Amino acid sequence: MTGAASHSVSNVILVHGAWADGSSWAKIIPLLAASGMTLTAVQLPLTSFEADVAAVGRAIARAQGDVVLVGHSYAGAVIGQAGNDPKVKRLVYIDAFAPDAGESAGSLFAQFEAAPLNDEIRPDAEGFLSLTSRGVATLFAQDLEPAEQKVVHATQGPINGAALGGTLTQAAWHSRPTFYLIGEDDQAILRVEQERMAARMNATIKRVASSHVPMLSHPVVVADFILQAAA
Repeated sequence: MTGAASHSVSNVILVHGAWADGSSWAKIIPLLAASGMTLTAVQLPLTSFEADVAAVGRAIARAQGDVVLVGHSYAGAVIGQAGNDPKVKRLVYIDAFAPDAGESAGSLFAQFEAAPLNDEIRPDAEGFLSLTSRGVATLFAQDLEPAEQKVVHATQGPINGAALGGTLTQAAWHSRPTFYLIGEDDQAILRVEQERMAARMNATIKRVASSHVPMLSHPVVVADFILQAAA
């Protein structure tokens, strides 16, 4: 892994997606810390897009210096808005939605080819969406061991469906170096859609033979990619 001396940005803020929490970065944090990075894993409320952007904004405000902002899945929309803060110098998308101004994760999703995971999403009476255990095991985190899949299912953060409709007013990727890691076996956001979003952003692209959760199944690849962005 890259040495700390080569990093021009040493603060990394990690933002989880839907059906996750900050623990989804548990394998990444020690790897980045060993390279001298200062880490924050944001806990999104997942109650609304605005609340999620505000949570990331507070983390950016606490950072001492410039920031690499990393978002997984739904959090790609969140970092696209929150990343307009001048302290944010680089953006990293991990199997993530990448809306432009006037778009949301949900509006992009509606344009995409239907993903197999869709059939395993369950709403509750208050409009929060969760994944079935079968969905986690076969379509969300299919390259993890069964014991770890059970942890992913148990710790998932249900997301209010309305949060997916949160629209960006300005997309930070237009004005910052942007990096995109594509999970080639992703069944939540299909590879073809990730390729299109990454190309539209003119992002630096890396691909990995991974499910939707490469930070758990391929942590060294993900950590090295984040360090590449920080260099």
